[in-house]
Amino acid sequence: MDSVRVVGFGAMNLDELYQVPSVLADHETTIEGHQFLPGGSAANTIYGLAKLGISTSFIGAVGDDEAGKLLLQDFRDVRIDTSQIKIKEREKSGLVLGLTDHKGNRALYVEPGANNLLTKEDISLEHIGQAELIHLSSFVDDRQFELQKWVVSNLPQSVKVSFTPGAIYTRKGTDALSPILARTHILFTNESEIKKLANTKFFTVGAKHFLDEGCQIVIVTLGRGTIQKINTS
Repeated sequence: MDSVRVVGFGAMNLDELYQVPSVLADHETTIEGHQFLPGGSAANTIYGLAKLGISTSFIGAVGDDEAGKLLLQDFRDVRIDTSQIKIKEREKSGLVLGLTDHKGNRALYVEPGANNLLTKEDISLEHIGQAELIHLSSFVDDRQFELQKWVVSNLPQSVKVSFTPGAIYTRKGTDALSPILARTHILFTNESEIKKLANTKFFTVGAKHFLDEGCQIVIVTLGRGTIQKINTS
């Protein structure tokens, strides 16, 4: 693939998802069903864009295990450029154990694995620089967070930034996220995250805050398949 329109940059995980009657603390319950799926917020977004026919690539890391092979093949099946995904020898791929119940409650437990081993030497700024947009989502380890900030600081102005902070980065707060938010063109959050980031009780106030700070589009998911798109116009 000679060039891409959108580059994804985030954790790559195999999700082990278990359906339970209710997510409980210090309690015993039954498992009603389970499935194993490729995961990672940015990875899922890039997969969806590729299914729509948009040329995409991904920056990330997997282990040299069966999970890593599955994650890579899943991307290749939809013609995502995997040349920027590094295979870390003798390492396990990232794993997320997820519990979900009928009310939509969930609990996620992350084993980062190879995601924690992605370094500056694994990143091609030249590859990113030819894209129209880079889409970022979270890593567990601070080293990869610093790596993402370094990438954003070295982007040409022609490359727009799309950013999904998620729960992990939201907990860092806006001061820590400011180097990325300052370049963010499209911000994706859910209702609770944007309230926390903007320190407000209302998601619309939070969205306006980030529009005032320079984001052009803010998209807030509200649960049950509902989203709110708010832009500068």
